[in-house]
Amino acid sequence: MSIYVGNLSYEVTSEDLSEVFAEYGTVSRVQVPMDRETGRMRGFAFVEMASEAEEAAAIAALDGAEWMGRDLKVNKAKPRENNNNRRPSGGGGWGDNDRPARGRY
Repeated sequence: MSIYVGNLSYEVTSEDLSEVFAEYGTVSRVQVPMDRETGRMRGFAFVEMASEAEEAAAIAALDGAEWMGRDLKVNKAKPRENNNNRRPSGGGGWGDNDRPARGRY
């Protein structure tokens, strides 16, 4: 299981998160997604801890807590959705791709 940590300051590092979550148990992993275009963090992270009891304690203590000028959003991370059923996006941007092209019926 993983913990979602949202509404983070853009200055937060994985070391900062490890330090805060270590107060509630053993931190196994911290993942701080970075924006591909800007190179800065995206304002959220994922933290994995050694046991579900430790994760539950961290969630209970930190959800809604103020840290670095922000009110944290801390909860169980939802499993990543399978994106195989999304329609591919075609170029052009002319709206509804299901309609026949003009003049061809």
